[in-house]
Amino acid sequence: MAAPRSRAATTKAPPPTLVLLVRHGQTPTTGARLPGRAPGLHLSDTGRAQAEAVAARIAGLERVDAVYASPLERTRETAAPIAAARRLKVRVHRGLLECDFGAWTGGELKVLAKLPEWRTVQRYPSGFRFPNGESFAEMQARICGALAGLVERHRGGVVVCVSHADPIKAAVAQALGTHLDLFQRIVVSPCSVTAIAYAEGGPMVLTMNSITGALSELKAS
Repeated sequence: MAAPRSRAATTKAPPPTLVLLVRHGQTPTTGARLPGRAPGLHLSDTGRAQAEAVAARIAGLERVDAVYASPLERTRETAAPIAAARRLKVRVHRGLLECDFGAWTGGELKVLAKLPEWRTVQRYPSGFRFPNGESFAEMQARICGALAGLVERHRGGVVVCVSHADPIKAAVAQALGTHLDLFQRIVVSPCSVTAIAYAEGGPMVLTMNSITGALSELKAS
């Protein structure tokens, strides 16, 4: 009698879930102010062109199962052409929101950079909380929790999440096993694509800050 095959030999691991993290397109304040969660900020003409370009790149993928965006106008406007190309609706997810900058919301970056707290923001972000706002640690826990929920909801699928620079950087740091205090070294440009495959064995970062070229070859190896 043949020996029974082990469970490990007969059970095939489920395919990874591919998450494309897209930063919103450029706005009139990009690089000049810290807009945070203030409402009413829309994409600039350049930002709208960037959104169309990233939509065309993502359209080259074999499948996209869902498109999510943070509630803010600039992310929903970026997500709209991505979803339209797939005949999908943009689903709003609060877990993808920008960090709550509290009293710093709307501040000029050149002014904020002169504050003594700015050094902590850059060198020791894990220990910083924005006045009357969110801490970086809370932001990271929020975005990573949101992504975990979406991965569970779309197991083995492809999900686009349009969010903001700092939350995406924090998610990348978590996926790489990099301490939050080093996340400021990660660059996430407007309408760039960062792809993370979430598998049973852990996340795999497939590309970061991708702004040109085809995405059709993205897959976990």
